[in-house]
Amino acid sequence: MQRRRLRVSSLSLMRWLLSCAIGAIALGALMAVHVFSFSTVRSLSDAFKFPEQCEIGCRRWGGELRWAQELAPPKLSKLPTSTQKLGGAKEVSQFKKLWKPPSRRDFVPCVEPTSSYLPRSESRGYLLVYANGGLNQMRAGICDMVAVARLINATLVVPRLDKNSFWQDSSNFSDVFDEEHFIHSLSSDVKIIKKLPKELKGTTKAIMQFRSWSGVEYYQDEISRLWDDYLVILAAKSDSRLANNKLPSDIQKLRCRAFYKALRFAPQIEALGKLLVERMRSYGPYIALHLRYEKDMLAFSGCTYGLSPAEADELARIRENISYWKVKDIDPQEQRTKGYCPLTPKEVGIFLSSLGYPSNTPVYVAAGEIYGGDSHMAELEARFPILMSKEKLASADELKPFSHYASQMAALDYIVSVESDVFIPSYSGNMARAVEGHRRFLGHRKTITPDRKTLVRLFDKINQGSLKEGKKLSDAISEIHKRRQGSPRKRRGPISGSKGAQRFRTEEPFYENPLPDCLCRRQESQEWNGSLANS
Repeated sequence: MQRRRLRVSSLSLMRWLLSCAIGAIALGALMAVHVFSFSTVRSLSDAFKFPEQCEIGCRRWGGELRWAQELAPPKLSKLPTSTQKLGGAKEVSQFKKLWKPPSRRDFVPCVEPTSSYLPRSESRGYLLVYANGGLNQMRAGICDMVAVARLINATLVVPRLDKNSFWQDSSNFSDVFDEEHFIHSLSSDVKIIKKLPKELKGTTKAIMQFRSWSGVEYYQDEISRLWDDYLVILAAKSDSRLANNKLPSDIQKLRCRAFYKALRFAPQIEALGKLLVERMRSYGPYIALHLRYEKDMLAFSGCTYGLSPAEADELARIRENISYWKVKDIDPQEQRTKGYCPLTPKEVGIFLSSLGYPSNTPVYVAAGEIYGGDSHMAELEARFPILMSKEKLASADELKPFSHYASQMAALDYIVSVESDVFIPSYSGNMARAVEGHRRFLGHRKTITPDRKTLVRLFDKINQGSLKEGKKLSDAISEIHKRRQGSPRKRRGPISGSKGAQRFRTEEPFYENPLPDCLCRRQESQEWNGSLANS
């Protein structure tokens, strides 16, 4: 009996020892995996450290907006092994260089009125404005109309947004912009009301298309005369109605206060925009790529490089059927050779790689629906798999209130683009110019503007086999763009020899570069504020 008990206890002891041994082996293996994994991640720069799935899929965000859709980031193992580590000092230095903004050279915003700025005058009538174009064309036009209202002593009625453009967007002003903030923040400059008084709705209006790029004399002499016969002036268009240059300093500063401070987006757009920025930042520093490769852009510009014959025919039909697009017969090859076409997604991929950005760089695509969809995006995504967008970062429920309104969706892209570490536009359209100017205003954040005309020649050599991707191409592209990264400089005037309206078209737009009117060196700004305080 004692032997049996001894045998049983011996067996129990052996089982216990065996279990402990197995547990110890498993624990040792688990620790080894974690230690190796930790050391691997720690060897990467913070910019290359990606969040785990639960960090993105399970994290709760403040306020009513929450991360409702699980999104797993691309796995590190799928990235090229050469980009997974920053080995020596050279690699670290190169990494910092990729993201380092240009020196702001002590330039800071200076938009407060001068000591000679007078209180607003008594209103002589009402200015109605029909803003035209896409989101950023309308934003620039609205802010110009604020300045025009000041020049002609008008009460500005909150502008009506374009509902007849290519995008057929039915948004009202308050759907896109913070209407109350717009009215109150400019109250010292211009009286703004939400609607025309009822008793004036049936009154005869002076319907005007203000002359493009006009100066003070035109508005104060010609347009102000209309108050003798009318109580309401209706501006049928708002875009490019005010000169870029040679305007009084206080008018230029008013334009900047309107554009960068007063005309902010509606609270619900701001909230989701900031959320998208936060989610994008969870991947590390990121590039915002304004990929202007949408159907409307390609149809308008006549750019068909890389498209199939069927796609080119479709774009030609669209251009032919839109009556307010005046130019119908366009030579696609000539457009591309002159640098008038947006870079294709494939060309953007070559461009980013040649600048030195590794394949695990997070890239936010600020764009509407890309023409051709996945078929045209495949090569860019193969180079940069962490290719994000508002549709990927936000859940369907979060985007639902905005998804049918092009202006509101564009506003989300605008916010993420302005806040990015690097902004790169594939085409210099209205959004690209507005974002670049805003980033200059906020401290000359890094904005790389592709030299499309030169790049096309290089890309053609690659296609012909006379040039290969590698150090030679990378050195050439880096050298070309060394001085195209958003550093402080004065706004460019017209191209020499240009005349008439063409002269104004060749000027750098006001909102693309607010220097010198709205940016001063820090010492000048401090002296200026001191003189205001003493006046």
